[in-house]
Parts: sequence; C-alpha cells; structure tokens
Amino acid sequence: MDNFEKHIRENKALFDEHKADKAKLWANIASELEDSEPKVVPLWRSPLLRVAASIVLLLGITGIIGVSLMNDSNIQETIVSQELLDIDMHYKSLVSYQVQLVKDHPKLSDGDKEEFLLFMDELDEEYELLKLEMKKNLDNERILEAIIANYKKRIELIENLLHQINDSKITNEDYDGYIL
Repeated sequence: MDNFEKHIRENKALFDEHKADKAKLWANIASELEDSEPKVVPLWRSPLLRVAASIVLLLGITGIIGVSLMNDSNIQETIVSQELLDIDMHYKSLVSYQVQLVKDHPKLSDGDKEEFLLFMDELDEEYELLKLEMKKNLDNERILEAIIANYKKRIELIENLLHQINDSKITNEDYDGYIL
C-alpha cells in the first residue's frame, strides 16, 4: 500500500464527520430548475430548415404529379390497346372466314388462289406496320382508322372475288347454248 491509502484508512473516522443532507441538495436543485426558463429552440426560424422543407415539399408535389400523369397515359394506352384488340378480333374472324371460302372454292384455279393470297399477305404486312406505328403512339386515331380501312379493303376484295365467281356461275347456268 502506498502512503495515501494508508492515511485514508487511518483517518476514516474524520471523513465520516460531515454527511451530505440529501433533502437540502434536492431543494437547491429544484429551486434552480424553477428559476430558470426552459429553452425552446424554434425550428422554423432556421433558414436551413426552411430551405430543406421547401425542397422536400417540392419533390413530393412533383412525384405526385408524375405518378398521376403516368397512370393517365397507362389508362389511355390500355383503352387504345383494348380498342385495337376488339377491332382486331372482329375483322380477323371475318377475313379468315372469307379467305377460307376463297381457298375452298372449287371454281378457282390454284394459280388464282395463290395470286389472291399473295395480295392478302401484302395487306397483312401493311397491317403489321400499322400495329408497330400504333405502339410508337403516333396519332392513334388515324392509325386505328388506317387499320380498319385495311381490314375493310381485305373484306371488299374477298367479297368482289366471290361475287365475280358467283356471277360467272349464274351466267353459265342461264346460257342454254354451247360453250366453246
């Protein structure tokens, strides 16, 4: 042991002579707390905090507007896609039925059928180009009208071909003479 510790142990009784009055200590602390005013830090008076709050507010408004605009464009694309799908289903069924009539028609030669079907394939390629234009979102109404016109042209061509075949059949049935 060093001398300091030895001195403390020998004079231990002298140290116990003064005891702290706990009640008096707490009374002093309480009176000091009551006398002093609480410090309030006004956050909105800080210019840095005002700038930060303005930026957050601006970003929030921009985000909300951006999301709403994206939803509107998605809704419009969905409507156009649904409209194209409806038109496509209607006219495809008509065209495929009439193409099948042309393919199965006994009065047409294989060359005539092939030539006609090649022309129909060209119209199909034009249709695919129109669908690509539609995906690029270039004036959807005009493209829809062009797609409908394409389908109508196909149907009209098929109907004309079938009418010509049927008209020649009627003419042949009405003729009582000899065919050379």
